[in-house]
Amino acid sequence: MAIADIRQRPGFLLAAAILLHVILISAQVNTASGLPILQVVTFGSFAEVQRATMATLGGVRGMWSGYVALQQVQQENNALKHELQSLQVSLQQERAEAQRTDNLRQLLELRERAKLDTVAAEVIAGAASPDFRTVTIDKGSSEDLATDMAVISPAGVVGRVILPSRRASKVQLLIDRNAAAGALIERTRVQGVVIGIGDGTLKMQYVPGTADVKTGDLVVTSGIDGIYPKGFVIGTVDRTDRGDGAYHEIVVRPAVDFSRLEEVLIVRTPPASRGLIEEPK
Repeated sequence: MAIADIRQRPGFLLAAAILLHVILISAQVNTASGLPILQVVTFGSFAEVQRATMATLGGVRGMWSGYVALQQVQQENNALKHELQSLQVSLQQERAEAQRTDNLRQLLELRERAKLDTVAAEVIAGAASPDFRTVTIDKGSSEDLATDMAVISPAGVVGRVILPSRRASKVQLLIDRNAAAGALIERTRVQGVVIGIGDGTLKMQYVPGTADVKTGDLVVTSGIDGIYPKGFVIGTVDRTDRGDGAYHEIVVRPAVDFSRLEEVLIVRTPPASRGLIEEPK
């Protein structure tokens, strides 16, 4: 390896000497404009290096500026998203409050029209099983609620109290399969009994087949059951069929949307029929 280095050294020295000679000659030779070629070449080379350096720095600076600008835009977008979410939440809260206010206004109007001793309550829970159509309200015996008190809403009859505790009560909905109410067709005053089916609809039974019943007829409480005051809306006749028996087969669509119950009124005034029954005691 040492011998090879010694043999290659004269070649390097010769190349260096030739390069130096060329440089010296270039320093003495001028271009057409009178400037030394070496100076022109050297300046041009450095200028290209500077140009490349500036281009690189400019690209880096542009990328950095773009990155910073992008970060600012991203931050602004995040801030706008958070603001939009806050506004949406506020809008939902205001809408819910407006709906609650409207519900309470309707309950107040119903109380004034009914002229009964009632107390307002809020629905706080529903039944876990679809076989038992009940809800829980936030009023109980501390508000003088008792079993079999009627529960109503601005839309119509909801059901009855079946289990009061001190601060809450369970309400059996009229659509429960074990629920029933005395009813009549408002147009013709034909009476019968409305029972729950358990599937969200009602049936009106014991209406004679000769009675005048039409689809769309309004069904209201008759008051004979001793629970529901007379004249409160139950629903409308959805379908009627004379059938083979002595009675109509009547399907009633409830007036109340039981899936959207929020506030209700509990009637603490006993119906007139119950009052008449209890007077002799």
